[in-house]
Amino acid sequence: MKEVFNTANKVIVTCNKRLSPFLQQEVQGLGFEIKRAFNTGVELNASINECIKLNLHLRTASQVLYELAAFRARDAKELYAALSKIEWENIIPFDGYFSVTSNVHNETITTPLFANVKVKDAIVDRIKEKKGLRPDSGPDLSKAVIHLHWMEERAEIFLDTSGETLAKHGYRKLPGKAPMLEALATSTIMATQWDGLTPFVNPMCGSGTLAIEAALMAQKRLPGLQRMNYSFMHFIGYDEEVFFAERRKLKEVTEKTNIPPIIASDISDQAVEIARMNAKTAGVEHLIQFETCDFAETTVPQGPGVIMFNPEYGERLGVHTKLEITYKRIGDFLKQHCKGYRGYVFTGNPDLAKKIGLRASRRFEFFNGKLDCRLLQYELYEGTKEK
Repeated sequence: MKEVFNTANKVIVTCNKRLSPFLQQEVQGLGFEIKRAFNTGVELNASINECIKLNLHLRTASQVLYELAAFRARDAKELYAALSKIEWENIIPFDGYFSVTSNVHNETITTPLFANVKVKDAIVDRIKEKKGLRPDSGPDLSKAVIHLHWMEERAEIFLDTSGETLAKHGYRKLPGKAPMLEALATSTIMATQWDGLTPFVNPMCGSGTLAIEAALMAQKRLPGLQRMNYSFMHFIGYDEEVFFAERRKLKEVTEKTNIPPIIASDISDQAVEIARMNAKTAGVEHLIQFETCDFAETTVPQGPGVIMFNPEYGERLGVHTKLEITYKRIGDFLKQHCKGYRGYVFTGNPDLAKKIGLRASRRFEFFNGKLDCRLLQYELYEGTKEK
């Protein structure tokens, strides 16, 4: 069924909640027209070969889903019947392997696992009938992945061209304590409108995700260079030359020179070591100046530039005195040592944020996991602020 690789159809690119504005920016930057944007993604028209490009380029996305069919299904029986009509024998190799994921809200279905089994049965039965053999299936997302989106009586079946999520960028072998998801880190940097030409300073760097993403962005080094396996490779009709041609383009746009100072510091030796090893895996260790020190001793080059903190948030209720002191010290440090910079603090604790003692000029809303967070922006003027 070579045509899905060359036929444009509805494509949904998903992302974590509140990352949609940054995903839109990326998708439009690649020359695609967005048909619809929503809280957790965007809709466009593309072929699977174009989905290859999306998978290799996007830093803020989670999955790239290509629609195969949409139909009415009141219950599992109707779902099975509709899915049995699709030419699965031309999509999934009979000696291959596939997995099923789903998002289901239908009153006849008590567990999404039941819906997944119905999808799997329809595919396997159809291929066995046509080819005499059946593919294997299971939970592993490293081969072909089929996604069911079923709301009330409307069902859609997609080829998930990504497989493993795109939101992780493949370099973080050592996560460290409370790491930030890579897609979220990228989005927060995009929110700062950092130009990739001025210094980027990240005190309290933890496992280094922010500094690493900044270095990757400054280098125009795209996530596809970190990864060699996607779900699209496991569907019939995949042409590896399309993938390798797209990957070669990624190498050509990578910037080797003109990288600004990127500084990451942490008081913990272990955190700095983890950050350094993650940066090495990402291929940007040589672009980041790592420092083991109290955040207030971090090197801050001559501005303008961006300085970003992602400190601990503490418990939601009952704030630790120790953290209150830390947040106050962050405010003092920004005020006294970062003139000419734009300062940012990413936090999930509004009470602690008040201790910074500076007036935020902007607030960006994010989620870190399920935690409601804010990226607070501070203008750190040289001398006195012009009235």
